[in-house]
Amino acid sequence: MRFRDFHKNIKIRIIETFMSRFVGSMIFPFMSIYLAVHFGAKMAGLLLLVNVFIGIGINFIGGYFADQFGRKKIMLLAETLRLFAFFVMMLCNSPWFFSPGITFMMMTVNSICWGLAGPANSAMLIDVSTPEQRKLMYSITYWANNLSIAIGGILGAFLFKDYLFQLFLALTVITGVVVYLVAFFIDESYAPVSTVLKPQEHVMQLFSNYKKVLHDRLFVLYVIAGVLILSMEFQLTNYVGIRLSAEMPVQQFLFWEIDGVQMMGFLRSENTIMVALMALFATKLIAPFKDKSVLVGSCFVFSIGYGVIAYSNSIVLLLIMMAVLTIGEVCRVPVEQSYMASIPPDDARSSYMAFNGLKYNLAMLIVSITVTLGAILPSGIMAILITAVGLSGTLIYYMITPGLDARKQEVEMKQAG
Repeated sequence: MRFRDFHKNIKIRIIETFMSRFVGSMIFPFMSIYLAVHFGAKMAGLLLLVNVFIGIGINFIGGYFADQFGRKKIMLLAETLRLFAFFVMMLCNSPWFFSPGITFMMMTVNSICWGLAGPANSAMLIDVSTPEQRKLMYSITYWANNLSIAIGGILGAFLFKDYLFQLFLALTVITGVVVYLVAFFIDESYAPVSTVLKPQEHVMQLFSNYKKVLHDRLFVLYVIAGVLILSMEFQLTNYVGIRLSAEMPVQQFLFWEIDGVQMMGFLRSENTIMVALMALFATKLIAPFKDKSVLVGSCFVFSIGYGVIAYSNSIVLLLIMMAVLTIGEVCRVPVEQSYMASIPPDDARSSYMAFNGLKYNLAMLIVSITVTLGAILPSGIMAILITAVGLSGTLIYYMITPGLDARKQEVEMKQAG
């Protein structure tokens, strides 16, 4: 299986997502600073919170619409709105006009676009791929996303302050290219049954769709396990970063003296570099093993690794554990997403993807709780709690993988004939 064997929709999505995230990563990770400068830190936090909740709400609507009207229509609508938002943001940060207020409004429009397009994008990738292709597809997508975010973030740190107008100009041009690709090159991957519903009937149908999703016990447990595992990954830049900055003494390592803040930077860089180097080869690494063994084993290693990082102040041990857990991460992601692709029924795929999209927000909720507890409890207790969270997710995966394998087999048999 090779990249050239993928459906053209997959190739286009991978390429245009890389371009969009590459430029977007130069801007959006730093917009919290922009808002804090112009509105104050407290107001900036509230504004970002508003954006998050709007994105969550629209995510459910986007999932429903993509199942009702088709993927391409919703994607094209979202990308066209996004192009308008970025164009206005560019004008509002130009040498001729400046408006932080309108800029924030357009950030909100962008959040709406992510909510609309996200479930449709995810569902389309499943629509046009086969079970045999998905591990490689998700490995390449994972690699491309990490690489674009890493390079874009580094460049953004140098360019954001002095070249914001130019960055928005580049983002507007890239988004224009994306609109063109979606409009003229991407094929519709799902043709829903044509029904004419009144607005109130759409509302009832929306709730009916998500009620159906919540009644799928296997899927709900899968999402819960994913939330618990994903929360481990977010600990590095939250609880672990705070702990290292407060507890880790300055230590000599090779030619440098390293403190806790710098150590967190080293760990993030190590993770990013290893993912960029290994993600493309993940499918070959895991090929000899059963999916269940890879998923459970990688989650176990991932959880233990972060448990040690949540406690240790040894530079060598921290670096070793980050290397070990990153291997687990790289092996986990394609199998985890491949399983996810086999769960939803065809007629509710985007709705399932919308619900699955909540994993990020729920994982951040767990992280915020651990940060709060970390101010009260000693690091040893916190390390045990964080490890327990990860191992709980691993245990759930272990319990439901027979059901996941059965559903995956059903999908493969259906596609075969």
